[in-house]
Amino acid sequence: MPKAKVARKSTAIDMTPMVDLAFLLITFFMLTVKFRPQEAVTVILPPSIATTPVPNVDLLTILIGEDGKVYMGVSDQNTRRAMLEAVAQERNITFTEEEKKKFAVLEQVPVPIEELKRFLALRPSDREAYIKKSKGVPVDSADNQLQMWMLRARLSNPNLRIAIKADEKTPYPAIRQVIKTLKKQKANRFNLVTIQEADPRKQKATSSSQS
Repeated sequence: MPKAKVARKSTAIDMTPMVDLAFLLITFFMLTVKFRPQEAVTVILPPSIATTPVPNVDLLTILIGEDGKVYMGVSDQNTRRAMLEAVAQERNITFTEEEKKKFAVLEQVPVPIEELKRFLALRPSDREAYIKKSKGVPVDSADNQLQMWMLRARLSNPNLRIAIKADEKTPYPAIRQVIKTLKKQKANRFNLVTIQEADPRKQKATSSSQS
């Protein structure tokens, strides 16, 4: 008696759920990702073997460019707004609500206080060129605006930690002037932001253990 043959059925995988999941993940990352804000100037950090991470919150950053110009910013928008309002009251300058909103999203204070209203009125595409022509935040003894901004920022947020982010070619007198300003504010604890390089001591220990 002949055997009955069972018809073979082709196996097919329905990819629809996987495609839907992929699109859901893409949508999730697009809605939740936060792009790194553009800094006033680009700095090439010096290397070091330090491993202490710089916090992302409650941070006051002093940025020093290759040309020695100084910029200062804080990580929290509410602190930026409160800092601006305090400085405006001290300097008898009136900022509109729209100007305060624009300032709150700035990564750093990029210009002297007397040029700030003019800077905020510029289109974002024109601001980079203006920053290059400006002298940054003054730190000279005649009008140390860095000290003014720091004081108001720290009063607005006492939990702020301070970090100095200087280019590897920044002249030392510019860094020394910033540190001098920190000492006047009795801010004796701060971080120097660097890029991490391999620890030669660990490399030597590794090579010794392998030989």
